[in-house]
Amino acid sequence: MKPLSPAERKLLKARAHALRPVVSVGNEGLSAALLKEIDTSLKAHDLIKIRVSGDDREQREAMLGKICEQAGASPVQHIGKILVVYREIPEPAASAPKKRPARKQPRRPKRSYQGE
Repeated sequence: MKPLSPAERKLLKARAHALRPVVSVGNEGLSAALLKEIDTSLKAHDLIKIRVSGDDREQREAMLGKICEQAGASPVQHIGKILVVYREIPEPAASAPKKRPARKQPRRPKRSYQGE
């Protein structure tokens, strides 16, 4: 988990503003299936919103810490019952460029032979 600078956090907050929550945490709290779903969402999107039910703010902050620890993500924002989490998507390793097949010489139309 890489700590975010204030400038990075500000840009991520702006990006997250238009997002809808992808995952909802119910009364049962964090389960293995829920953490797997969060991980899958972070693989697809680098920035996600998570909706948490419950009225205890300290519990939500602890949940944010546990989510970030388990997923290897960075916390961006915690407003009310919405948590915003960011994890950088690793760039795929550059593979060898694909070779294009050799192009065949175009066939000359019949007319082109008549002038010679």
